[in-house]
Amino acid sequence: MVQRAKSGDTLAVLPRSFYNLDPRLVGPDLLGKILVRRRGRKLLTGRIVEVEAYLGVDDPAAHSSIGRTSRNAVLFGPPGYAYVYFIYGNHFCLNVSCLPDGIPGGILFRALEPLDGISEMFKLREIEPGSDLKRLTSGPGRLAAAFGITRERDNGKDLTNAKSDLYIADDFTPAPQVLITKRIGITKAAEMPLRYIVAGNKFVSGKLNI
Repeated sequence: MVQRAKSGDTLAVLPRSFYNLDPRLVGPDLLGKILVRRRGRKLLTGRIVEVEAYLGVDDPAAHSSIGRTSRNAVLFGPPGYAYVYFIYGNHFCLNVSCLPDGIPGGILFRALEPLDGISEMFKLREIEPGSDLKRLTSGPGRLAAAFGITRERDNGKDLTNAKSDLYIADDFTPAPQVLITKRIGITKAAEMPLRYIVAGNKFVSGKLNI
């Protein structure tokens, strides 16, 4: 199980080089890292416990499989940038671009373990404070809502910039045990083992789908 970062722990923002790799390498290495949202003087943080890799033009489930468009352009750009899309008419989903500029690839964030700013997350999700914490950030739409992530505000944001109000950092917690499963919630290329999970973490979304 991933343990909570101690208050006052130093966070080191992940550099662009971290993402300049095949999504199948970036995905498991993102587990245990910290997503950070700055809202004024408040920090919302959550430990990344579930992600999925999407491989580009040769992956039928990837948004980039249709080629570069105005909607998916971030995936074709430099690594380390936020790609946010709207789905089902009511959910935003956060991704980070991978691979060198011009080569599409990305990672979808599926679940977080909430750490700091939990009361603010409840407000953003518009659910009763004190409810089951798993409801806050278990699932891509839920975590985006809990961190106030929208396409208008965050698409194209540099997640490697410590001055940004949205970035990803390392608190140097030991690497967790990683479980690899098939992706979920898709119909195309659903058999590909590209979902990475912190083994045994209660905030993981959906079924294991092994």
